[in-house]
Amino acid sequence: MRISDISRLAWDQVRRRKVVTGLCMAGISIGCAAIIVALSLGESAQSYSEKTLNQYLKMDEITVMPNSGIPSQGGGNGNGSGGSEEITSLDPGRLTRQKLEIIQGLNHVIAAAPFQELGNIQMYTMDNRMADVQVIATDLRLLAKFDKTFMQGGGSDLPSTAVLSYGATLGLIDTETRQKIFDGMNNDPFNIQLREQYDSLSILPSEMYQQQIQLQAQDYSSMNGQTYSSSPLRVSGILNKVAGIDDMMAAYDKVIYVSLESAERLVEELNLHNGAAGQAGVYNSVIVKVDSTDNILQLEQLIQKLTLSTSTNLYQQEMLAQEFDMVKKAALGVGVFILIIASISIIVAMTMSTHQRRRQIGIMKVLGANMGQIRNMFITEAALLGLMGGILGVLISYLIIFAINQLLGTQTGTEPSAGDIVFIPIMTLPVGIAFALMTGVLSGIYPAISASRTDALTAIKRD
Repeated sequence: MRISDISRLAWDQVRRRKVVTGLCMAGISIGCAAIIVALSLGESAQSYSEKTLNQYLKMDEITVMPNSGIPSQGGGNGNGSGGSEEITSLDPGRLTRQKLEIIQGLNHVIAAAPFQELGNIQMYTMDNRMADVQVIATDLRLLAKFDKTFMQGGGSDLPSTAVLSYGATLGLIDTETRQKIFDGMNNDPFNIQLREQYDSLSILPSEMYQQQIQLQAQDYSSMNGQTYSSSPLRVSGILNKVAGIDDMMAAYDKVIYVSLESAERLVEELNLHNGAAGQAGVYNSVIVKVDSTDNILQLEQLIQKLTLSTSTNLYQQEMLAQEFDMVKKAALGVGVFILIIASISIIVAMTMSTHQRRRQIGIMKVLGANMGQIRNMFITEAALLGLMGGILGVLISYLIIFAINQLLGTQTGTEPSAGDIVFIPIMTLPVGIAFALMTGVLSGIYPAISASRTDALTAIKRD
């Protein structure tokens, strides 16, 4: 018999024996769907966790710092007339403008910018409202490259401009009201009304776009505690609130971003002492945005050759991947166990089919069919059951994932589109179908061997 004849006979049997075919396909499809759904849930959970981690820990970023392990080759405080070139020659471990330009030119680098922390300083508006903020000096034009989205305006290269985080626009209270609330809370720390009043004022938004602000710092090292004030800054942009946090949490994240040139002026005006912060051409921290986490290690090695220190959060991703690998293996084991149960039902069904079809087998042998052809017919029949069960399992898995997405969307109050929350990776589909097909073939081996050994004359005489 030709392969086409064997396939046609196997298909005829699968089509005729609808009950047996349905039962076998049900078991295989459930097992196949269990494998696909389990792997998809593991992959979706890992993808969501990585996305969340990257949002807060920035796994696609490299923090570059001066290498304090490289000894200085001479004096110098970085303020000499020689500029950053003199600094580089005196202290090769420093993070300078020349090294930053080299890093910016490396492959796979989306952006590289200094993020100089000037410290926590008091911010005042023109109508005498104030808040404690953290001042960071950077290239304002590159903020968008570091996942900073603007609610209003944008980064500007104009002098004396600043960008506020969303939290810096909350809780701006005039000094008199602020002092009254603090005095009241100190005198009566258990006063719930005062606490509620302070909490409500802490999340009260203010329109700060294009407004002028001023920074003040107090020198606690001096006897009289002298207060220094900066020249006015104009707010050129307001950042969006970070996703996943409420206004109360955002109110604790009050940040002002200023340009590096403005930082140099602020250091002088406010009499700040922050190491390299505010020095021309010298930085205490640079953040490098990389196009993919796959290129992090390669770039780290190149940057370290500039006698600089680096740090990343990539180990968090590795730990996460290891944990989810265990989850995926456990899920795969559950699906395989279900397929094993399904294979038992196929073996029983095919063995019963062999007993019922003894006369057909006997006639085929009398007509010249050999043992190999009989065996191949039964294995092909089992393979067809596995293949159809696998295809049905794929359809069932999509229905299950759709239902999960609808459930999650209802609980979160959103309208999820297909695959937004939980998705089925394409790679899981051939895995599920392959397991289903393999289950069908392996389950059909014993019935096929049993059928091929049937004695033709005995089978014809008995029937």
